[in-house]
Amino acid sequence: MNAAFPDADVEGYEVVIPTLTLPDPDDRHVLAAALRFQADVIVTTNPKDFPVPYLRKFDVEVQHPDEFVGNLIDLNSAKALEAFRQQVARLMNPPITASQVLDNLRKSSLPATADRLGFFMAAGE
Repeated sequence: MNAAFPDADVEGYEVVIPTLTLPDPDDRHVLAAALRFQADVIVTTNPKDFPVPYLRKFDVEVQHPDEFVGNLIDLNSAKALEAFRQQVARLMNPPITASQVLDNLRKSSLPATADRLGFFMAAGE
């Protein structure tokens, strides 16, 4: 992970943790790291743990992974579809079809993402 995303390692956020108030105190490190990194978005399957009114004070948004990935697809659907096809092509042990991958995405809380990719595949983009 560090080799692929050398800037993803956030340091120096610990001092901010005690100043934050979230419904689950164990999630404060996530917001602290986001603030330290000056992130615009926290991507989580538990958005209720990051209240929108509180995050607004820090100009940070919370998104479910399905929404976040959907937004990425919308930014450049051709590139997203190309990346999806490349990923499917690499799945060889065992081989898996694009349709099976889309089904897996649906089962993994990414139904809108699967639908978007399926739509673009069907449209021949």
